[in-house]
Amino acid sequence: MKLPDRLGHLTYCLNIHATQTHAEVMAALTGPAAQVKARVSPGDAFAVGLRFSGEALDELADPAKRAALKAALDKHDFRAVTVNGFPYGRFHGTRVKEEVYQPDWRSEDRVRYTNALADLMTHLAPEGETVSLSTVPGTFKPLAVGAEALIADNILRSVAHLAALEARTGVTVALAIEPEPACLLETIDESVAFFIDHLFSPAAAARVAGLTELPLEDVAAALPRHLGLCYDVCHAAVEYEDPAGSIAALRDAGIPIHKLQLSAALLIPQISAATRDALAAYAEPTYLHQVMRRTREGLKSEVDLPDALALGASADGEEWRVHFHVPVFIRELGAFSSTRDFLASILALHRQDPISPHLEIETYTWDLLPETLRGATVAEDIAREFAWVLGELTRCT
Repeated sequence: MKLPDRLGHLTYCLNIHATQTHAEVMAALTGPAAQVKARVSPGDAFAVGLRFSGEALDELADPAKRAALKAALDKHDFRAVTVNGFPYGRFHGTRVKEEVYQPDWRSEDRVRYTNALADLMTHLAPEGETVSLSTVPGTFKPLAVGAEALIADNILRSVAHLAALEARTGVTVALAIEPEPACLLETIDESVAFFIDHLFSPAAAARVAGLTELPLEDVAAALPRHLGLCYDVCHAAVEYEDPAGSIAALRDAGIPIHKLQLSAALLIPQISAATRDALAAYAEPTYLHQVMRRTREGLKSEVDLPDALALGASADGEEWRVHFHVPVFIRELGAFSSTRDFLASILALHRQDPISPHLEIETYTWDLLPETLRGATVAEDIAREFAWVLGELTRCT
């Protein structure tokens, strides 16, 4: 939905639903997405956060299936302004964990997938639209050593493709790299350094100029137009980022936030036997739930929640933040709480000085949450998230 006062579009991401195949994408759009729109934006166009797996994207090479998708968007008055290009493979009902990053930006497959997504979005979006395309933060950190230059070059090759697409179609696609715990780009400081050293450097501009035959001065303007960050609020909260400071650091470095993902993490103020027992219910086998521990020696990280729980009583007394997306409208979760206050701070900053043109709710774990945190339907729960976000964005200062 289009927000007032330059606040951009508010949507939610279809990765909440099964979207592995073309049929599943169509079912998500005509089923729960249409139900959400009926609740939150019945009379107006509704921005929808699209998601296509590699399999669905291959199917959409069929002109008939692509036409059916476009017709469904038009019929339901959906606006194609953003796409989640992070998970390539199956995202529900199977072990995802660290495989979610594959193929990563070391791979030619990631370049092809990203470019094909951009091609599709120029077909679905209105001429003159700016589309955000969120993507993997390089690779899983253990795989990143020595691969930084290759990762950067592959990203720049995609940027060159996006610049050519804009010239040909009139649609601007902006690649939005999404920092995440345990990845090459994990913190805002790491992201700023990588952009300065590898993506917005004179050498990077020369590389894109060579790929596109654009003058260097045009490339300088094209780089931030086609490349920036997806700021996932859950990830930033887990990393103990400072809300205002992290946004200011990106602005000072000239790195745009092309997408702002709205989500909350688990917050355990003090680990104890009771909270460890309660957390065991969240140590599920599908997704990677990175943990940041605040200890007497400073921040320490664990790649997954079971690794953190294996520390047992030796971790008692620590504060933990866990990468597990929980409903944004819930602050208290029984034995612990969520990072909703961090999200409220980001929304307050956006309300005062818009951070991004695209705001996307992304609680993709509804089927894994305790029943006490869920409503009658996912569409109902997503509508509650919209109501809470809208309340924060219209709060008087």
